[in-house]
Formats: sequence, structure tokens, C-alpha cells
Amino acid sequence: MEEETIFSQIIDKKKPAEIIFEDEEVIAFKDINPQAPVHVLIVPRKPIPKLTDADESDTAILGKMVMVARQIAKDFGLDEDGFRLLLNEGKNGGQTIYHLHFHLLGGRRLMWPPG
Repeated sequence: MEEETIFSQIIDKKKPAEIIFEDEEVIAFKDINPQAPVHVLIVPRKPIPKLTDADESDTAILGKMVMVARQIAKDFGLDEDGFRLLLNEGKNGGQTIYHLHFHLLGGRRLMWPPG
């Protein structure tokens, strides 16, 4: 049995979230601790702990997540000035919730290096 995370609780509607997009494969919602004016988390419903845990059968869902991010960026008007799509992997990569997810950040100038 997989470990329950805050994301699985949001997916199962046990925890509230400001949902931006959802279908049978992907859910996207606003981050509760935003690091930019637009900060949306894009999460597969399938519990994949980390990108390195994904396999060939996850190729389509990973591509769909990128396309969902693209559409959300356009919906928020980020396509003209740009945005960042980020995935944190493991402890040294800054991952704190072990359910794969993308951060879509925009609405301000994002600096490099990030941290």
C-alpha cells in the first residue's frame, strides 16, 4: 500500500485545494505557500513517488502533465513573459512530498541560480 501524502488527500477530496484543472489523470491546484504570483502544482493522480520511480508506462502521463502546464501558463497569461516549470527530485533536489509533481511559477522575474 502506498504512503498517503497531502497530494493523495487532495486527489481524494479529503483536503481542500484551489483546483485549477482536473481530469481522470491529472490534477492541478494553487500552492498553499506560493513562491511567485502564480504558483500551481501539477500532479498525476497515479502515485509516482519520484521521477526516477517512473517507468515507460508513465511516458504519456508525464507528457500530459507538461501539456497541462502549458495550458495553465497560457490561461494565466504567462506565455508572453515566461514562466518556470520545476520538478524537485529527492532530498538533495528539494523534494518534500514524495508524489511526483511539477511547480509552475510565473508572474514575476525568476532569478538564476534558484538556490
